[in-house]
Amino acid sequence: MRLLHTSDWHIGRTFHRYPTLDALRGVLAALADEVRNRRIDAVLVAGDVFDSATPSAEAFRVFEEAVLALRAAGAVVVMTSGNHDSAARLGHQAPFAAAGGVHVRTRAEGLDAPVVLEDEHGAVDVYGLPYLEPLMTGHRSQEAAIGAAMERVRVAAAARGNRSVVLSHCFASSGVRPQAAGGERDITSGGLDVVPTEAFEGVDYVALGHIHSRSVLAPHVRYSGAPLHYSFGETSPFRGAWQVDLDADGFATASWVDLPVPRALTTLRGDLQALLDDPAHEAVRDDWLQVVLTDPGRQQDAMARLRERFPWVAVLEHRPEGAPAADGRSYGERTAGKDDLALVGGFLEMVRDGSGPDSPEAALIAEVLAASAAAERAA
Repeated sequence: MRLLHTSDWHIGRTFHRYPTLDALRGVLAALADEVRNRRIDAVLVAGDVFDSATPSAEAFRVFEEAVLALRAAGAVVVMTSGNHDSAARLGHQAPFAAAGGVHVRTRAEGLDAPVVLEDEHGAVDVYGLPYLEPLMTGHRSQEAAIGAAMERVRVAAAARGNRSVVLSHCFASSGVRPQAAGGERDITSGGLDVVPTEAFEGVDYVALGHIHSRSVLAPHVRYSGAPLHYSFGETSPFRGAWQVDLDADGFATASWVDLPVPRALTTLRGDLQALLDDPAHEAVRDDWLQVVLTDPGRQQDAMARLRERFPWVAVLEHRPEGAPAADGRSYGERTAGKDDLALVGGFLEMVRDGSGPDSPEAALIAEVLAASAAAERAA
């Protein structure tokens, strides 16, 4: 049995406010080509199919095109809902979709009823765990919710006696806490709710979703990551999916399948004029750029000037060389006891990176504040 594990399509998500639907459409078409060329039997999509619970009509078109292309390439499709999906919307008419070889699992009550695939060695049972919100499932944590779900899966798998695969959308860890900065927004209100890999014992392969960069927690427990970069926090340059082969005894091998990267991510650092003038930067002209300016002061129209040379600048930061470390106090602590003149002076010092108002500016600020106070008293 040959499987292709993907996840976190996030159809409809933007990249720093830039639309991504056309880029994702192309990458998912390439995914279907890989399915055809590699003779994939089933594609596993481990949650966060959409980025929103209310996808746009165009997002639905991208979804339909991708699923139809995967089916036309010869693969059965099994997908689960993630924390970004509306389980009810994604799972709408799931029984009809299943009749066409697209199995959508969004209901917790049916998670121990597998999708049954067949090869020359017999049956492979695929259990789709939808995103399990602890409070909605009567548990205090994701670990407890997944643990209870997996206990049901193990009971069912033992009774059936077939090879088994699980899809799950969660933060899982093999002892090292996963990095939320991998492009995914935290799914808890008070920190990461980590599920240990031991929770998934007893199955042949675990297809995980939620982390946006590929990761191997154990030979048979993996994250595929997202097919596109969705933020500069997703530091891994690799975008793709895992090809997973099962033999008669279960998990055999897994190999990485590269997908095209429509636009690479690059960070440039330096003073503005040097970045604009250096011919070496021409090689990254068409990359998504995160630019860190090191000029002592803020440069006028920096973003517009940069985009004249680099049209895909998405993020601009100002971190002057030698600047003091950030003040860790709260805004209230920093402003306690200061009058209006001191507050305005402090603001100018912040935006000018250490240079407060000079004497003429201070006199003008004082004059404006006095006139404002007089107008308030007269009102």
